[in-house]
Amino acid sequence: MRKRGKSINLFLMDGKANGRIKCTLANWTGVVYKIPRTELDKCKGRADLSQSGVYFLFGTSDTDEERMVYVGQAGIRKSGEGTLKRLQEHKRKQDKDYWTEAIVFTTSNNSFGPTEISYLENRFCEMATQANRYTVKNSIEPSAGHITEEKESELEEFIDYSKIIMGTLGHNLFEPITDQCKPDSNIDDNEEGTPILFMKRKSGKSGNVIEATGRQTNEGFVVFKGSHIEMIDSESIPIRIKERRQKARINAEGILLGDMLFTSPSYAAAFVIGGHVNGLKAWKTSEGITLKALETRE
Repeated sequence: MRKRGKSINLFLMDGKANGRIKCTLANWTGVVYKIPRTELDKCKGRADLSQSGVYFLFGTSDTDEERMVYVGQAGIRKSGEGTLKRLQEHKRKQDKDYWTEAIVFTTSNNSFGPTEISYLENRFCEMATQANRYTVKNSIEPSAGHITEEKESELEEFIDYSKIIMGTLGHNLFEPITDQCKPDSNIDDNEEGTPILFMKRKSGKSGNVIEATGRQTNEGFVVFKGSHIEMIDSESIPIRIKERRQKARINAEGILLGDMLFTSPSYAAAFVIGGHVNGLKAWKTSEGITLKALETRE
């Protein structure tokens, strides 16, 4: 079934793209704010940021440049303060100095109570962990609490809209790198119509037969979990690829333990074999058609 379009309203609160952004979606009670850490004080006095909400703190590790996120919740206090007050507290904490922007989810009708924000915090944290795009900084998994099936259905619908907004604001936090369609059946095409691609060659370095699978996505090229990776680097391997090979989850047998996204087919192929390679020629369909031929045919 063809997915319907969505109408999203982005309000640049400071008149610039890198400033504060307020985001709403047609026929949705949610209100979302994207707030740079340096602009928190400008949000004082906003009624919807004094409400209960769920928030995300985004940043980058100083040591390995990995993307990080912390998922939290904030209820309304006796003082009348809510989410903004909690963000200001995080700004003062030394162990939270990595984050550079916050994204806040609240509602236009102040309908979030303790039950709702606990459930959303738990689900958001779970979804971010499963997608494995960011390092989730929560040291303790949030509790989902106890909710009725009616409330669960309502909140899951809120989550569906939240995924759209989060991606629109620049963070594919909840989206898996691939739809997990693997070539373990006779179907070579996933639901998006892009073919599964294969690479197979005998390594001159280790003598092993290297076999990998992957596909192109609208973000780049994904090498699938379960691909066999050459463990020996060539002298000519690009530095960035060498670093990613060192950090990748690969077992002692050279099996990749998680899907990995690359900016190009050639970088993906270089990662697999540990050296320079033309990915447009190296990646082929099950019928032996190269990626280059596929793109030329299109």
